[in-house]
Amino acid sequence: MDSWELLKRANDRLREHDAPAADEARIVSEGRDVGETFRRESAAAGGPPVDDRLVRETIVRRVGRPVLAIVRDEAQLVFEEPESQAWKARLAAVGAQITAVAKAVGRIEVKGHELDWLGTGWLVGDDIVVTNRHVAQAFARYGGSDYVFRQSIAGGVMSASIDFLEEIGRPESLDWQVERVLHIEDDNGPDLAFLRLKPAANGNTLAARVALQETAAQVEDFVATIGYPARDGRLPDIALMDQIFGNVYDKKRLAPGQVMTSASGQLTHDCSTLGGNSGSIVMSLGTGQAVGLHFAGRFLVANYAVPSHVVAERLTALSSGTLRRPTFSRPRTREREAASTTTPVASGALDFTIPVRVQISLGNPVFNSAGGGDATTVRRAPAASGGTFLPGMDQESRVEDYVDRDGYQTRFLGNGTLSVPMPDASDHPDLLTFEVDGQEDTVLRYEHFSVVMGRSRKMCLFSAANIDGKNTKKKKRGGWRMDPRVKGQQLDKQHDVYGDAPRFARGHMTRRGDPVWGSDDDAQRGNLDSMHMTNVVPQMQPFNAGIWLALEDYALDNAREDDMRISVFTGPIFRSNDPPRFGVKIPVEFWKVIAFIHDETGRLCATGYKLSQKNFLREEEFVFGAHETTQTSIGWIQEQTGLDFGRLVDADPFADTDEAVAVEAPLTALEQIRFV
Repeated sequence: MDSWELLKRANDRLREHDAPAADEARIVSEGRDVGETFRRESAAAGGPPVDDRLVRETIVRRVGRPVLAIVRDEAQLVFEEPESQAWKARLAAVGAQITAVAKAVGRIEVKGHELDWLGTGWLVGDDIVVTNRHVAQAFARYGGSDYVFRQSIAGGVMSASIDFLEEIGRPESLDWQVERVLHIEDDNGPDLAFLRLKPAANGNTLAARVALQETAAQVEDFVATIGYPARDGRLPDIALMDQIFGNVYDKKRLAPGQVMTSASGQLTHDCSTLGGNSGSIVMSLGTGQAVGLHFAGRFLVANYAVPSHVVAERLTALSSGTLRRPTFSRPRTREREAASTTTPVASGALDFTIPVRVQISLGNPVFNSAGGGDATTVRRAPAASGGTFLPGMDQESRVEDYVDRDGYQTRFLGNGTLSVPMPDASDHPDLLTFEVDGQEDTVLRYEHFSVVMGRSRKMCLFSAANIDGKNTKKKKRGGWRMDPRVKGQQLDKQHDVYGDAPRFARGHMTRRGDPVWGSDDDAQRGNLDSMHMTNVVPQMQPFNAGIWLALEDYALDNAREDDMRISVFTGPIFRSNDPPRFGVKIPVEFWKVIAFIHDETGRLCATGYKLSQKNFLREEEFVFGAHETTQTSIGWIQEQTGLDFGRLVDADPFADTDEAVAVEAPLTALEQIRFV
């Protein structure tokens, strides 16, 4: 849908439900030649010619659903276009209530994060601030007995504060330090968190708390958000956003609108918001009380809020000490596990029982489906029709074409002296088992890498690749292929999930260039094998780039003494609440583990990483960069995936942390990675 159609739909609703504001907007857009301003601004920004229809619809939005400055706690009833008498009268009538509420709303700022601020919060108690879960999770986590601040990108821990000013044209600040994180709701609960502020050393007092409306808001009630909209580079039409928001961001703004829907668990509204409004108050213009905690929005489509009575229920439970806290189970490895037990985990996580299992086979050798390709693995004999298979784009592969693929090699590092098996998925509840030549198998072997598939999602659980950085070659990209060994058990043309936006890109788990090394034939096999549908997972179009894409290359540069050899494991984190798109549940987060012999220490090093496409998939608005790469503990990855990484957990520089919790170091540069 183009910008004009999206804007027109939003304004059609405005015309239907708010006739006075819509009439004024129509008069302004039809009676005045204001298009020249838009054309001039677009040309100055190097944008395309401005459509007259878009100009008129933009004016309607700016008058009918304006975004106003708050200065010295007062809403500035000055509109970009000629004043809207309808909104001017509505807002002036509750000016005192707006001022009281505005004093209690602040911008949540952080130190030790790559960003200076993350969202909005407001006072619901004498010293208690409410904000969104997804805002608080950026700087805090549950540490097993209490909430703790996350690790800083520069070492140490993060800290947070809230500035109750940050107004247009005002250089002053009014900061209060976050003394303690009181609660962060589980992923399956409402998107809220509570923070306690530290008493000010200078004797300053906080504003009065905002009253929470006990009754539910009604559809078409007039409301307003107060928060800090941030410029969102993810939107397809930046010029339109700049026009509506006056190209002013990160400052306290008021945006009036109406309630669209009101149910027991969620409220929607049509105020103009952006990322940064996460945690904004939704106040009633009738009562001056809070009717919701804004947590999500799609530009010009709909905005979502936690109803005030839900916030009040959680706040009461917090005061009485009955608010449930998350619990975590520690990951189990072969070395640590003595008995098999099941422990409750936080919502959204997965808990798997992974018992130690020893398998002894007598008689005819059987294929080892859980290992790699070291000397102890017994391989099937090649079929008589085997040989070198170099499929082209228009060729159909056969099962027998893969018999000469060795796949991931366990003894690849340290000149073959060090064994690094693939993650053990033998006890994974969704492990796909398939049959080849009458024998069961779980590993799809390709040239220089292997893939283990999940049954229910028809996607890979993980890929495992050996990379020889000294012997890489350049090869032209081949065509996409289906693997006949798992026919019907991989996403194919019947699943209409891949394609141009808004559909998804085929996101490689093993990078296309990673297995392209060795002889020309070997490199070409690795190149074409990487294009199998078993090696991809749906990812948003701009996803697989930046630091994430450069991790392997950076690790290779730190493995020079091992002839630039590394082993890489990559996969998605499947959760029950992954959002469905085009009939397919799309994983939100991805993980990567890289193992190599460190150039300086000469010892095995293993590091874990996480990347999320949450910003694109969920309804929530985020200030954060589109795709944040973080270094995290392998133990946490193990806990979330149900895979057993064995010795790699102890080779991790984060090995001494609580592995059941995501210990994260956001990465803005490759040099920030901890290898030791």
